[in-house]
Order: sequence, then C-alpha cells, then structure tokens
Amino acid sequence: MLAIIGGTGLTQLDNLTITHRKVARTPYGEASGALTFGHINGHEVIFLARHGYGHTIPPHQVNYLANIWALREHNATHIVSVASVGGIHADLTPGTLVIPDQIIDYTSGRKNTYFNGAGQAVTHIDFTEPYCEEMRQRIIEACASANEHCIKQGVYACTQGPRLETAAEINRLERDGATMVGMTGMPEAALARELDLRYAAIGVVVNHAAGRGNSKIAINGNEVQATITASMVRVRKLIAHLVALHHEA
Repeated sequence: MLAIIGGTGLTQLDNLTITHRKVARTPYGEASGALTFGHINGHEVIFLARHGYGHTIPPHQVNYLANIWALREHNATHIVSVASVGGIHADLTPGTLVIPDQIIDYTSGRKNTYFNGAGQAVTHIDFTEPYCEEMRQRIIEACASANEHCIKQGVYACTQGPRLETAAEINRLERDGATMVGMTGMPEAALARELDLRYAAIGVVVNHAAGRGNSKIAINGNEVQATITASMVRVRKLIAHLVALHHEA
C-alpha cells in the first residue's frame, strides 16, 4: 500500500475519500496524528500529516520513529514524502517541484535509528542511494502524466530547524553540494530504509534560500504562504496520478 506523508501546507488531501482514521500507538510513542485511510480514484492509500493536522509539531520534535513504524504496521510498503524546501540552486525557483536523489544530514540530537538499546545488535544499513529509485522514477512519470514540470534530481540538505538558515550557512550548504534545504528529510528517509520501505520525496520549492533571489535580504513569509497554497493544489493533482501509476505497476 502507498502511504503519503504531508509536510508544511499539506495537512489534508482534498481528493482523498476518507474511510476511517486510526490513532497509531507504537513502541516509540504516538505518531504525529491519526492515520487517515481512504481512496484516491478508487485506490487505497494512507495519509499522515507530519507536523500534525493542526501543523503544531516543529521539525525537530516530529516523532519520526513512531510515524514510520506506524505506517509499516498498517501495511504501507511504499512512502512518498511531500516536503517544502528552500531553493539553493538557481534553477530551483519558488513553485518548482524537485525529486531529490541525494541527501546530506545536518541535524543533531534526533532519535534516528530503530537499532538502539540494550542487547540490540549493531546494524549498519546501506544508504549510498537514500531514495528508492523505482519510486523516484514513478514520481517523475506521474509528473509527466499530470503535465507538471519537475527537476529530476537534487541534493536535499536537512537542517535542524526550526529557525531558517543564515545566508552564510546556505553558502556552506551550496559548497557541500546541496541544491535545496529543508528540515524534515532526516531521519525519516533512513528510518524507512531500516524498515525496508520504498521511500522517495517530492520537494516543493516555496522560497529562495537565504541570501538568494528575492530572499537576498530576508525571506518574506507572505510570499512563502502564497507559493505553498498554489503549489499544493498542483501536488494533490500529481499525487492522484502517482497513485494510479503505483497501482498499475
């Protein structure tokens, strides 16, 4: 089953016919909110709002372990994450959709593995390619089907948050090879890999990163919100096409 994790601006799917909701309690605590079960064009999916349905959980306090565990326990096999990002590369202007193929983790202090605790065997997962390539290609195909242009690869820099970055920090991320910046990509992607879930992401560029473009002096919150509102309409359409392709595969 396909699960969708919604980020900032995507706390619900208007095109989801809801059948039921279920509070998900796990060995790692409760998920960000109740899992929402339903159908998109007749196909069953699970939806979870990463920041809670009232958008009250900041990035560094999301219970990523509980979220991913809960989805797996309720029969999710594939996950698509929707994440708002800041564009570092010049091509990643507000409103652009980008499908990252790599990630750099700059977070600290987050609970980031299931292989932890007394008596637990030391386990190293391979994370050379952090996103499922099959899922990435399916999202790219869905973009074409929905007539939505996307950038087909990019490097997601995951910062701690909740504050936004300084211009100097963005310069550093760019030197490291990052093309976009967000706050929720890790440990989410790694936890999905630990549970053998097929995970990929849709990055929605909602602003130029600090010191870039119209964020040269400061990031304008009103402009960001307007971009989020317009972009998530397109993302919902894209997800409908993705769901259809997923069930054809």
